[in-house]
Amino acid sequence: MSIEALRAMLPAYARDIAANLAVLAEETVLSDQAKWGCFVACAHAVGEPSSSRAIEAAAKAAGLSPEAFDGAKTASAIMAMNNVYFRALHLMAAPEYRDLPSRLRMNRLSRPSVSAVDYELWCLAVSAINGCGACLDSHEAELRERGVSTLEIQTSLRIAAVVNAVGRVLAAEFSANPQKWGV
Repeated sequence: MSIEALRAMLPAYARDIAANLAVLAEETVLSDQAKWGCFVACAHAVGEPSSSRAIEAAAKAAGLSPEAFDGAKTASAIMAMNNVYFRALHLMAAPEYRDLPSRLRMNRLSRPSVSAVDYELWCLAVSAINGCGACLDSHEAELRERGVSTLEIQTSLRIAAVVNAVGRVLAAEFSANPQKWGV
C-alpha cells in the first residue's frame, strides 16, 4: 500500500490530515533516511495496522535500509518503555525517585544501528506521540548539541503529529464501522 492509498482511506473530515501526509511524504528538510525512519518509528508507536503497513511499504519503496528499519522500530520500542517511566518521574511530586537509577536496559540508545542524529530524531518524535516532556527535552537537547536545526526538529514533530492523527482516525473509523473494512 502506498501513501496515496493510505490518504484515500481517510474520510472527508480528515482531509487536512491527508493533505499534511502528502506534504510530509515529499518533505526535503530531513534526509530520506531520517524522514522515512521517523515515519516508521511513529507508525509503530501508534500501532494502527493499516497505517503501519502503508508507511512501511512507502519507506521500503523510498529505499530505507534494513538497518534503518531496525533502528526506527528500536526507537519506538525503547521509547514505549522510557516514555512511561520518565513521564511518571516527571509527574510525581516525590523527588527521591528521580535520584534512583532506572535499572531499565536501554543499550541501543547508546549504540543505534544508524546515525545518532537520525535515531535521536526518531526518539523525539515517538516521545511526542507518547507525551513525555522529560524525554522530549532530553532528545531535543541532544539534537541541538549535535547541530540539528530547529526546522529539522520541527519536521520530525510534524511527522509524529500527522502519523498519530492518521492512526487515530483509521482506528476510530474501524471501531465505528468494522463491516466497511471487511471484518
